Amino acid sequence: MTILITRPAPEGNALAQQLNAAGIHAIAQPLLEIIPGDELSTLQSRLEHLQSGDVLIAVSAHAVDLAHNSLRSQGASWPKNVHYMAVGDKTAARLSACSGQAALSPETRNDSEGLLALPALAQVHGRRILILRGNGGRELIAQTLQQRGAEVDYCETYQRRLLPLDGAALCQAWQAQQVSSIVITSSEQLAYLYRLVPEHDKAWFLQRHLFVPSQRIAEQANALGFSTVSTVGSAANRQLFTTLSKIGTMG
Repeated sequence: MTILITRPAPEGNALAQQLNAAGIHAIAQPLLEIIPGDELSTLQSRLEHLQSGDVLIAVSAHAVDLAHNSLRSQGASWPKNVHYMAVGDKTAARLSACSGQAALSPETRNDSEGLLALPALAQVHGRRILILRGNGGRELIAQTLQQRGAEVDYCETYQRRLLPLDGAALCQAWQAQQVSSIVITSSEQLAYLYRLVPEHDKAWFLQRHLFVPSQRIAEQANALGFSTVSTVGSAANRQLFTTLSKIGTMG
């Protein structure tokens, strides 16, 4: 039994190393890389537009890290009079560490729906909300908050760039390595991986046990034809390792 980890470096490599150290065979194959976003240069001015009581939301640790590096390079700092929120607990911890402010995150569902269910976002009429994200995604957050009367703005602090990969060669190698489970941490990764797999390998591919962070991605996987999909509830390595170490002992 081998677990394939497809999340970007360095997190994917770290998770694979942790699993291997626990006696569970895992390999890392990133499908995309993270690079600075096109709107980083505008971040400082966007933050300055936020007023007391406004909201800043980070969708991932990548969004926080690249934003923080950009602010430090400009000698700027995070505002102290706004509410900080994040989609997941890992991102919230990173946002809190960088900003020096407490950051809220969902207690159960680490996804867009979980974030939107936070009581702190129930009454946002007239507030400015800045969302730090990658190149696209998380439209549900903006659309819902706009419906609630908020003034929503995005800042693309990072980009996800798909890696040019040879799907046929990878599938051949994965079958030789007896890959039985696959970890996917975003809908974009899942869609790209499905496109990479040649048609003659699709039946084998769809029989792998897929591990995803949210119900939304699970539904996407079911629609593609995966027969076994497990929702972990988080994309953080800690939760992924806990789940995978349990199933690893069964193989």
